[in-house]
Amino acid sequence: QVQLVESGGGSVQAGGSLRLSCAASGYTYSSSCMGWFRQAPGKAREGVVIIDSAARTSYADSVKGRFTISQDNAKNTLYLQMNSLKPEDTAMYYCAAGQSSGGSCYRLPSYFDYWGQGTQVTVSS
Repeated sequence: QVQLVESGGGSVQAGGSLRLSCAASGYTYSSSCMGWFRQAPGKAREGVVIIDSAARTSYADSVKGRFTISQDNAKNTLYLQMNSLKPEDTAMYYCAAGQSSGGSCYRLPSYFDYWGQGTQVTVSS
């Protein structure tokens, strides 16, 4: 059974930093797509960043230069380092896992099969 468990969310002031973690189990971690998504109240879930098995990444324009995805395959853990946080980054953040499509990963929720329960990030101005 696949399990994804996020941690590390919280409340920070604008300009601050947070590091999210996602512990994965029951999943072929090293052979597919992993990613972070977020959903603000009243908005659709959006892809923040994804990473494939070759460690290629795709970031949303809104977070480029501020957020960094990384993974520790030995620990089956995915990370999201978030710096220079803005109030518009406030959302529930989800870790997701899925299989590649034609050898590629896409930063769209429909391409991901497994989801964590989410961790809340709140950035105040």
